[in-house]
Amino acid sequence: MKAVVQRVSRASVRVSGETVGEIGPGLAVLLGVAEGDTEEDAEYLASKIINLRIFSDAEGKFNLSLKDLCREMLVVSQFTLIADTRKGRRPSFIEAAQPQEADGLYNVFIRLCREEGTQVATGQFGAMMMLEIYNDGPVTIILDSRDRLNPRL
Repeated sequence: MKAVVQRVSRASVRVSGETVGEIGPGLAVLLGVAEGDTEEDAEYLASKIINLRIFSDAEGKFNLSLKDLCREMLVVSQFTLIADTRKGRRPSFIEAAQPQEADGLYNVFIRLCREEGTQVATGQFGAMMMLEIYNDGPVTIILDSRDRLNPRL
């Protein structure tokens, strides 16, 4: 499972011209589910993202998390994060989870974030969406749940 996490001043997502999710200051999370991902991957990323210290304290240092500040999160499914571009010029998506499996884990991730007290707005799984993201900083972090299997020493 991969996530692109952006610190935002605000963000929204529209489907067919209608706003379906909107937040103020917080995090916009683009979430891609790969074949073989499990609830453990969702648990790892939910905890990592909620507690990721990418908000500045009074001294301007990254010492505060979404949870510390009670900020909001916008979560949008994005299978294209699982693209394999190693060969040729057309991305391959064969490593992306099948839609039913991906939707299930996407919803597990959202539920876990909400259980931690985070207000979560969402896109619409499988829909063509238009995102408006006001990246604050800019601060953008890329996370992969498989990194938990190979921690940095």
